Amino acid sequence: LERLETAVKASEKPIIIVAIDDEGFAIATTTHYGVEVKSEERTRLPGKLEAEKRGAAIKEFFQNALNNLRQIWGETRNPIVIIGVGFIKNDFAKFLEKGAPEMAKSVVDVKGVNNTGVAGIYEAFRSGVLAKTMKHLRIMEEAWVVEEILKRLGKGERTVVYGLDEVCKASDYGAVETLVLADKVLREAEDEERLSMEKLMKDI
Repeated sequence: LERLETAVKASEKPIIIVAIDDEGFAIATTTHYGVEVKSEERTRLPGKLEAEKRGAAIKEFFQNALNNLRQIWGETRNPIVIIGVGFIKNDFAKFLEKGAPEMAKSVVDVKGVNNTGVAGIYEAFRSGVLAKTMKHLRIMEEAWVVEEILKRLGKGERTVVYGLDEVCKASDYGAVETLVLADKVLREAEDEERLSMEKLMKDI
């Protein structure tokens, strides 16, 4: 791909984070500036000695969390990461598999944290718990884009152009769906060419 003078500007896909434990749940999405909390609810589940009441309460609690998550996920179908204290997070992941199998396919990781609710979400960012997940998702996204480019080129489709001049022409026509830019090209470009590429990225 480095032979393509202009190729991938990869955008980090937002992630939906569900922090859930026996004290409540919080759902947030990642943004360019951090996280945006979409939903939060506190709860008090019966103790483990009241097994029957606890089981029914957890089921209701999970269903409520699922309903909230479905509204958020349904808009974008972005990847989901479940975090939390203890085993509740794992039980909720299993609940999703049974109650919402299509949504469960978007769950890319289940991680443990020490804090509950929104505090747990911020902890996950500060501690780097989500760093590996987000890096993995970015690699997957970039690989898919490259594969799509090569597939279209292989078929001789006229929906892919490369080279700065050709991409600028496509941009002028408003015809750019995805801009791909190899880091090496931007890094090694002369000043004038680099400015042209930066302008191109801003315009699209």
